[in-house]
Amino acid sequence: MMTQKTIMELSISVEIESVHTPDALMLIEQLTHELAPRYPDSKAGGAGFRPTDMDVPGACFVVARLDGAAVGCGAIRPFAEAGEAGVAEVKRMFVQPAHRGKGFSRRILAKLEEAARGFGYHALILETGDLQTEAMRLYEKSAFVKCDCWGEYVGSTWSVCYRKELV
Repeated sequence: MMTQKTIMELSISVEIESVHTPDALMLIEQLTHELAPRYPDSKAGGAGFRPTDMDVPGACFVVARLDGAAVGCGAIRPFAEAGEAGVAEVKRMFVQPAHRGKGFSRRILAKLEEAARGFGYHALILETGDLQTEAMRLYEKSAFVKCDCWGEYVGSTWSVCYRKELV
């Protein structure tokens, strides 16, 4: 008789991978399809992200896997608009709905912070939507602090921006 595995018995990994793999592109597409209906009058579904944004030094994309299956993702890229060196922007944070509430988002964010430190960044910034309350709770519990929005998000009625100093 087969028993159901507990989360402790499953193989969980979060590793840097190419954004151009089928799994990475599938996760990005799933996130875009989830966000687009929440913010129909904006481009929030795509969040100004192109996979080629990861093809620069100081950028990386991570995939979370459960027993080998891709279940979540996240990215960092250099932030050109910051007006200061050493800042990276967190992009495309996503965990499939069936796997939420199990700690994957915290693991993804921790891996991104580790990578950011490895690249020499001293701060992370990010933008999320005001309807993504779970995401805002994650960022606030992870020591991100609300900050002024930048660039295309200035004046947005739904954007919420955060910053975290890396120590």
